[in-house]
Amino acid sequence: MSKIAVIGSNMVDLITYIDRMPARGETLEAPGFALGCGGKGANQAVAAAKLGADVLMLSKVGDDMFADNTVANFQRFGIDTRYVQRVPGVSSGVAPIFVRADSHNSILIVKGANAHLSPADIEAAAEDLRQCGLIVLQLEIAVETVYYAIEFAHRHAIPVLLNPAPALSGLSAEHLAHLDFLIPNESELALLSGHVVDSPESAHAAARSLVAGGIRHVIVTLGEHGALYVGEEGEFQVPGVRVEARDTTGAGDAFIGCFIHHWNRDGHIRQAMEQAVAYSACSVMGLGTQTSYPDRETFKRFQQQP
Repeated sequence: MSKIAVIGSNMVDLITYIDRMPARGETLEAPGFALGCGGKGANQAVAAAKLGADVLMLSKVGDDMFADNTVANFQRFGIDTRYVQRVPGVSSGVAPIFVRADSHNSILIVKGANAHLSPADIEAAAEDLRQCGLIVLQLEIAVETVYYAIEFAHRHAIPVLLNPAPALSGLSAEHLAHLDFLIPNESELALLSGHVVDSPESAHAAARSLVAGGIRHVIVTLGEHGALYVGEEGEFQVPGVRVEARDTTGAGDAFIGCFIHHWNRDGHIRQAMEQAVAYSACSVMGLGTQTSYPDRETFKRFQQQP
């Protein structure tokens, strides 16, 4: 397998488990708290690495107590951290996450050092990036850096995947047209396409409009309902896997991490989606983000369950 480059964010997840959000001026006791490593880029890199992918990470950490732990966490999973660099005088990215008893969550993000990942960092890693079989991007870093990475991938004929999250309106149609893969959820799909997405039929229509704009493959994550595909290989939906969810935080990143590992290994989109839907379902049975992502053996046991 060729190396996968993830150019994106890392965050420190500050996870509070709640019964409900407090009203204005109200103080409530929460039943639990956890601190973990997260960020959309880091999550996707770790999920892929846990499954056996060879991952190169481009990211920025702050000048604080969280930085060394973040780098050590990448290294614990065998991720290449040569291009994870500290920014003096800046905090690391943090993500306060509030998880309700029904497993749904609300998240704030503070980009911190992530906002300092620049086109110059991509050029500094250019020799290694040119050896990669896939470049993976999200939107928790500066959009100019995302655009530069897309241009770099296009210039060097490297497949490129964008997870357009957190959702951002007004993305450049010219840059989107250079994507091999776009993987939004339903709300992100609606924002990017300008279509109302409130049914399987409307999701297909919205995805078709993006494919018509030049994107080769659009994969829409549908949570417990699986994922749908629209693109060069036609249109189809992979059904969800029924589980008892405890925490849905990071489930979309789990999907992408698993998908990029399997697609990079054998190039089969539908099979990679099937694996990714199952992997995402397995992840929501645990708590936290990266801590809930199964390794190869755990995932294999999950898939073998009746």
